[in-house]
Amino acid sequence: MRFLSFSLALLALLAALYFVQKQPTPVEAVVAVQPAVVPPPVSATPPPEPVTDALTDLATAGNEGNAHVKEPEKAPAVVPEPDPPAVTEYQGRTVAQTMHWKGAPWLQRQTREEEENGGLMREQLEIKPGQTVCDLGSGDGYHTLWMASVVQDTGKVYAVDIQPEMLEMLQKRAAGRGFTNIISTVGKMWDPMLPPASQDLILLVDVYHEFSHPEQMLKTMRKALKPTGRMVLVEFRSEDEKVPIKPEHKMSKAQILKEIPPLGFKLVKQFDALPWQHMMFFGRDDAP
Repeated sequence: MRFLSFSLALLALLAALYFVQKQPTPVEAVVAVQPAVVPPPVSATPPPEPVTDALTDLATAGNEGNAHVKEPEKAPAVVPEPDPPAVTEYQGRTVAQTMHWKGAPWLQRQTREEEENGGLMREQLEIKPGQTVCDLGSGDGYHTLWMASVVQDTGKVYAVDIQPEMLEMLQKRAAGRGFTNIISTVGKMWDPMLPPASQDLILLVDVYHEFSHPEQMLKTMRKALKPTGRMVLVEFRSEDEKVPIKPEHKMSKAQILKEIPPLGFKLVKQFDALPWQHMMFFGRDDAP
């Protein structure tokens, strides 16, 4: 009986040991469990539409069927107008050559006042302080500086010449005398480059006969005059053979009146007491 009881106890122990060996270890339990699947968070904001779709909509708006943006059309190239042609003959007279700037000393010759009596000529201009006036064909400033002194600081003098070298000489003379009211302007052969309706007086001394574009110059000068402005022409008299000037640098009254009034001017005054020159005053033909 004891042997039987011992045998049964031994079998029970062996069975218990076998059962314990079959239980999974902690590592085996972790591996055996499948991980839970967590769904991604749901965003409250819908995803933005592709940018390309918006661009396509803009490109095709009002132009269905065309998904391409058209390039802007290029503006046509601006072609400058050609310079107007110069003339060598005008209204039956020969147009004189412009005196070169290297001949400037002749403008300041000691005998000029005696020959032309510039002081008497300038008195007839009746320039007043505060006016805007122009010395057209100013050269190195024989008349310009006097004009600047008369209009004073409240006025202006436009010194116009087509040769920059002449204006450089004028500027040096003006600076030496302290003038600050002179506007040096390099003009064109066909345009003095004056502001419209700006001038009380435009003075031309021994220069009009050299214009290679007389019609264009007269038209632009008329535009530059104020409604009551005057253009004053001073030219050597061709009627007087005693005037020792080359024929192409002289003009008769008849020739002057043949050329200027048809371009929008009217003769308003004459002064005939100068030694060698005509002095003729013109206003706009629409002036009161």
